Amino acid sequence: MATYNGEEYVAEQIQSILSQLEQNDEIIISDDGSCDNTLNIILQFEDARIKLFHNKNHGLIHNFENALKNAIGDYVFLCDQDDIWLPHKVSEMFDALQLYDLVVSDCTVVDKNLNIILESFFKQRSSGEGLLKNLYKNSYLGCCMAFRRKVLEYVLPFPRYIAMHDIWIGLMVELHGTSYFLEKPLMLYRRHGHNASPSSEKSSYSFFYQIRYRIYFIYSLFEKILK
Repeated sequence: MATYNGEEYVAEQIQSILSQLEQNDEIIISDDGSCDNTLNIILQFEDARIKLFHNKNHGLIHNFENALKNAIGDYVFLCDQDDIWLPHKVSEMFDALQLYDLVVSDCTVVDKNLNIILESFFKQRSSGEGLLKNLYKNSYLGCCMAFRRKVLEYVLPFPRYIAMHDIWIGLMVELHGTSYFLEKPLMLYRRHGHNASPSSEKSSYSFFYQIRYRIYFIYSLFEKILK
């Protein structure tokens, strides 16, 4: 989990995760210099499975990278600070991870008060596997992703100028492993106007920026392959 000034929702998110974990599991939280009550809320849980690391204002992508570098588990679930995991998310995705390197679950998009905006992110995004498909229109939504630890061997470190970490991870798995889109909403994906990433909304980036970042992605992918 990457956090930054998430005091309003972070407790609800952590609680929805803890209720599904076993004793030897962990919640890795990397905080990017929160100046609200986020850190105090996290520390109030007093649960040894929660491990807090500090990122010192390096931005969202590096914040997730810091969390991933400190994770020691065999399976890694990406997590935002403001969503809610539905019951059985961990167990159902874990079952799928026995067959695939990376699993993406569907999610229900809700507003800040948990009123439903979209029943299915997959249907709205036409989500599915495919390198060219996801290079054109990304459907690897980070907060819905889980993968085997071996994926970290070829996705880290993140290239400097990638648009977002989840796109990079998804495309790298398309090249090196196997992915699966689990067509069942296992999370409430909260959109409240202050999210760190606008994944369920129309991109605000210019056409030329979107072309430029795709070219850089292709360059970075081939650079990784040739190393």
